[in-house]
Amino acid sequence: MLSHTGHKLYEYQEYEEKPYKCKECGKAFKHRQSIRVHVRTHTGEKPYKCQHCGKAFKHCQSIRKHERIHTGEKPYACKQCGETFRYRHNFQKHERTHTGEQPYRCKHCGKALSCLSYCRIHERTHTGEKPYECKQCGKAFSYASYIRIHERTHTGEKPYECKKCGKAFSCPNYFRKHEKTHTGEKPYECKQCGKGFSCPRSFRSHEKRHRGEKPYECKVCGKTYSCPVYFRNHERRHSGEKSYECKICGKSFSCPKYFRKHERSHTGEAPCECNDCENPVSPLAIFQRHVMKAAGDGPYKCKECGKVFDCPEYFRCHEKIHSGEKPYRCKECGKAFSSSMSLQNHERSHSRKKPHECKECGKAFSFPCSLQKHERSHTGEKPYACKQCGKAFTYLSSMQKHERTHSGEKPYECKQCGKAFIYLSSMQKHERTHSGEKPYECKQCGKAFITLSNVQRHMIKHTGDGPCKCKECGKAFDCPSSLRTHERTHTGEKPYQCRHCGKAFTRSSSLRNHERTHSGA
Repeated sequence: MLSHTGHKLYEYQEYEEKPYKCKECGKAFKHRQSIRVHVRTHTGEKPYKCQHCGKAFKHCQSIRKHERIHTGEKPYACKQCGETFRYRHNFQKHERTHTGEQPYRCKHCGKALSCLSYCRIHERTHTGEKPYECKQCGKAFSYASYIRIHERTHTGEKPYECKKCGKAFSCPNYFRKHEKTHTGEKPYECKQCGKGFSCPRSFRSHEKRHRGEKPYECKVCGKTYSCPVYFRNHERRHSGEKSYECKICGKSFSCPKYFRKHERSHTGEAPCECNDCENPVSPLAIFQRHVMKAAGDGPYKCKECGKVFDCPEYFRCHEKIHSGEKPYRCKECGKAFSSSMSLQNHERSHSRKKPHECKECGKAFSFPCSLQKHERSHTGEKPYACKQCGKAFTYLSSMQKHERTHSGEKPYECKQCGKAFIYLSSMQKHERTHSGEKPYECKQCGKAFITLSNVQRHMIKHTGDGPCKCKECGKAFDCPSSLRTHERTHTGEKPYQCRHCGKAFTRSSSLRNHERTHSGA
């Protein structure tokens, strides 16, 4: 084997077990063919070229495997579930998901894995080793596959194209996941809740939720994760790293999902249009859920309120709202919840650190996004406006709830008296008037209350201090809206006027009570 300079890059040594030795790195081989192939890693020679896309390879086996991407050939089929694979090693890994075999164990944490390469890759999460560095931007990666995918963000290369819709992808994993959106295939089913998955990694992450296993812990705020992808995305919130940059406007993002969404604003990619309401919705997954809601039909439909779901797990969680079942209880304070996710979110209020502090009032938050939402209460920013009346809101969820006042929708009904409510929280508070439950107790005098807001208001009477204080008389309140209502007693402002007789009121509740005198209700 000769280099471009004409010098032989390996030597033959007789009487040795591996007689062929590479002069560049010293690695020895048994066979002449093996060292010929190895030398190409130094020379960069790639003699095998794909006829479909022109990509070149060092080995003939590599090009044969690569050509299966274009031909669609998947010669390895699983006997258990029928799923097919292009490559033997992927097929062998998949079989272990059925047998449960995990022969490789991590030296650091003892975690068992089904594949040796997974074990080596997992150990890098402990050592922090990132041996693969991008020549363009210097970013380092733990895995060779990640740097190859990352390099395509610089070149714009998208070699994997869907035959159904023509959409192209830079990553084979995303491409395979996308293909399953056309077939609807979900071969991995959870035995606990029956939820189906198209991806084995998503299936394994889901199983960890049932077991409560969360091996990935954030060093900054203590939040734990069952999935390494979510963990890495979370770490970027603290570090401020935004590795995905838009080539058109230069805006950068920490999450690839939001980056791709932003790119559509430049490309003008046509969103899907709903036939029922003619609203444009994107991307495809959200569009499918939207169509289901608009049509009022789906695989899981609630008998109580008619709401439809595409996921059995969400459907079962929703049913607990009507039944009142709350099987998940906090060990710290005893508060009960209808879903494990709600309990996990609540438990963080007891344990986690809050590194992000508001400069105005000093209130601390675990995430920068929570701080940004809070800061709107100081700046007065209200980015969400109602299309019906123009009223603006600080949060999207608040606007969505407000819209029900126009549509008249009241999806939550009391089983005792039949009274319907716009909000779930309002129904839950109302139900306590029947049960007599008063879960919130004042520590000062022992008085019990139905709602948390009531006990917070009551506590101000004891302490004489609250977050919102009147400049005129010094009276303290627990929320800005209560303070604004009180200030009207000083200014004399009465913004709520009766349509029948013209009488004006300081509070909206006073106006509603007055209007009943006209209606006879």
